[in-house]
Amino acid sequence: MKQTLIALMLAASLGGAAHAAVKDIDRIVAVVNKNVITERQLSARIQEVSANLKRQNVALPDEATLKHQVLEQMISEEVQLQYAQNNGITLADGDLDKAVQKLAEQNKLSVAGLEARLKKEGVALSQFREEIRREILLGRLKEREVDSRVNVTDTEVDQVVKSELSGKSRNEYRLATILVSVPERADSKVIEERGRRAQEALAALKAGKPFAQVAASFSDAKSALSGGDMGWRSAAGFPPNFVSLLENLKPGENTDLVRTQQGFVIFKLVDKRAQGAAQMVEQRRVRHILVRTNEAVSESDAKQRIDQIRDRIARGAKFDEQARLYSEDASNSRGGELGWLSPGDTVPEFERAMQALKLGELSAPVRSPFGWHLIEVEEKRTQDMSGEREKLAIKQQIRARKIEEAYLDWARQLRDSAFVEDRLIEK
Repeated sequence: MKQTLIALMLAASLGGAAHAAVKDIDRIVAVVNKNVITERQLSARIQEVSANLKRQNVALPDEATLKHQVLEQMISEEVQLQYAQNNGITLADGDLDKAVQKLAEQNKLSVAGLEARLKKEGVALSQFREEIRREILLGRLKEREVDSRVNVTDTEVDQVVKSELSGKSRNEYRLATILVSVPERADSKVIEERGRRAQEALAALKAGKPFAQVAASFSDAKSALSGGDMGWRSAAGFPPNFVSLLENLKPGENTDLVRTQQGFVIFKLVDKRAQGAAQMVEQRRVRHILVRTNEAVSESDAKQRIDQIRDRIARGAKFDEQARLYSEDASNSRGGELGWLSPGDTVPEFERAMQALKLGELSAPVRSPFGWHLIEVEEKRTQDMSGEREKLAIKQQIRARKIEEAYLDWARQLRDSAFVEDRLIEK
């Protein structure tokens, strides 16, 4: 989750106050395909975003700019949620119950305690559940449409290792960003207009305005309403020419405009640190069975299939035989064998389940961006992975960067293909 439970409570509480203030006025502020966004919904989200920015000590943009930024984010989310619904991506009530329970436990509360806390803040549990449902659905959609389709080749990794900056690949940078996006097939007039907007953002920075405030006012990135914060990123995930750019900055300084595939970008170096030396790592020899979800196989159908396979294995069927018959990846010819895996080799959902298993234990069905898995850990060992570990870290960082870039492109194209009528300007 992108927000902590307490933050969500606070945001929802503030949203409840906004609800009371506008209960007699609930006009439509945007039409998104066949659905609408109302002023009441917009007001609630603005209160949530404002509370988040204030917690970060970020000065708020002017009212009109904030409304525009928040509404655009809501439109993008609505387009994605409609796409998810049309493509069979759903969340069962039972899975939502588990997510709410997990959030409650993380904050040392029972579900009843959570409900009492929310009630005290003036928030209905049903409202809180719908916020969690939205976040999970958006995450699942991104996993299926973007994450699972991004690959990193050995050649890409080798280029980083062999580059003159390879010694700096252990450095990490905490970055903030301002993105003024440019559509993929934009003509010269649009590019010029977007370039002027980017120059306005740069001029505001040079005039002394805080980076976070300028990001909230100008950036098209999803991080805009968090002051542009990107968190810590490894040098290994960036092209060498970009690492050189960052190396020339001191903490607190920002770049000029950088033209990227997504548009015009300004980066700020918030801080810099060196990663620790390579460590001995615990590896696991693992096998799995995968049932994929796609346009022809729904979430429920895939889950039913993996449940049936697990039941056969529990009743005595051999894992490797079931993998050869039913697993839908290249490991099926090897009886599901994936070999020795180190931390970071697999997607987080798979890795969490794998690490929780005892030797020889068959997992419950595990959902990942690729589909539904059954996992079994056959052996464990501690291995010195000095050279290989560095390559694995580089591969993960490159993949994270490529996923972020691919998601921005995909979300923008989906947004551009939707029918959107912005009625906010009518007021």
